[in-house]
Amino acid sequence: MTHLQPRKMDFGFEDADVPFLWNPQNPAWSSMSNAVSFLAIGFEKMIVKLIMQLKPTFTDPEVAAEAIAFMRQEGHHSTAHRQHVKGLIRRYPGLQNTLDAVIGEFDLLTEATSREYRLAYTADLEATFTPVFKLMLDNEDTLFRPGDDRVASLFIWHFVEEVEHRSSAMILFNAVVGEELYRMRMAPSIFAHVLKVIRIACAGFNQHVPLADRQVDSLSMFARHRVKQKALVYFAPYLTKGPMPRAFDGLPRRAQLTALAGVVRSQLPNHDPAHEKLPELAGRWFERYDAGYDCTRWYTAEVRPNKLTSAEAN
Repeated sequence: MTHLQPRKMDFGFEDADVPFLWNPQNPAWSSMSNAVSFLAIGFEKMIVKLIMQLKPTFTDPEVAAEAIAFMRQEGHHSTAHRQHVKGLIRRYPGLQNTLDAVIGEFDLLTEATSREYRLAYTADLEATFTPVFKLMLDNEDTLFRPGDDRVASLFIWHFVEEVEHRSSAMILFNAVVGEELYRMRMAPSIFAHVLKVIRIACAGFNQHVPLADRQVDSLSMFARHRVKQKALVYFAPYLTKGPMPRAFDGLPRRAQLTALAGVVRSQLPNHDPAHEKLPELAGRWFERYDAGYDCTRWYTAEVRPNKLTSAEAN
């Protein structure tokens, strides 16, 4: 039986303005993670619809329980990211069009593709999350701590729950489809779609968020775009969209290569996400949550000693 725990969280994005540049020390990371918020809304909406369609077909009660718990966690993620994005839209109304475009891409995917394809999509993408999010959570001191505590806490919660349900999508894929070669064959089109959606979000940022607020060309995470923009610097600098640092430039190169190797490994036949190395922060997050710690303010609430776990208090 599944051990997943759906946790509904309110990060208070309506209480104060939500900055686009939520981590001023790393504008590229701020932009990239904002794009993840847009992606999460559409992707997790697709997952919820998919599992609702599949519910009548689950004959194994353990698979059915895993699916429901997985769906509930993803539904809570989508709701929380909507609140984050609504805060950005309040400041930059044009981003509503960007959000609509991102959601539209996933709605079209739901209408135009089979359940088997969407299961492969979910399994392939979710399989990459543990190595990628481990890289992020292992470097929380630079990626999350210096930023707006609400936004940082949102992403930390989301990422540790993705680690928690790291096997769920693969369990569902194996129960319904069970063809590893099919999952591998679909991977190129799946990741092409993911990058397309991220590009839509980043292009929307460039269009609707002033450079003074984002401080980077939000498309700088795409290598081909960086090459084109570097050429423009010499021939038409007025057409450039801003500086082009990358979100992980300051992270250890070995850690980045380890994460990349994990992503490649996640797409191989018979991959089992349960065997992945986990970020230390995830275990600490679950301990604190169970102890009643306010995980919606991961950094600013940690000064309350009565909220620490017994292990941390010792």
